[in-house]
Amino acid sequence: MASNAAGPIIKTLIFTIFVPGTVAVYVPSLLVGGFRRPQGGLLTWIGSLVIAMGAAIYLRCAWEFAVRGLGTPAPIAPTKFLVTTALHRYIRNPMYVGVALVIVGEAALFRSLHVLEYAALVLLMFHCFVIFYEEPTLRRQFGESYEEYRRRVPRWIPKL
Repeated sequence: MASNAAGPIIKTLIFTIFVPGTVAVYVPSLLVGGFRRPQGGLLTWIGSLVIAMGAAIYLRCAWEFAVRGLGTPAPIAPTKFLVTTALHRYIRNPMYVGVALVIVGEAALFRSLHVLEYAALVLLMFHCFVIFYEEPTLRRQFGESYEEYRRRVPRWIPKL
């Protein structure tokens, strides 16, 4: 790891605790009245697997942002370089997908329709943020390299 990535790694960790931590852990816990012991059964295993997949996706992408992009997922401390490696080769917004998977997994784990509805709302908010803020910002910041990336890689549904 390059020594100049230490700052972005620390900032990304702090951002992760406060933003995705709030969206994917704190708010769902409020919706279910505090996390309780899951009931067991197939839905619990599926929910746990989906949570683990979502967390792994998010953490892998956060690492890429810090180490390759030398920035964070936070709009106030963006990457210096366009990140098109790892999972970003297949989908432009894997971090949002990872966070949404965590929430959907929690809906299954805790058998909560409210958390599932919240996941749908979060996805809608992510989509609006991407369309109205993130894409125009990346277009200004990275120009033609972002446009080429945008033409090659889909926004939400991965090309494998």
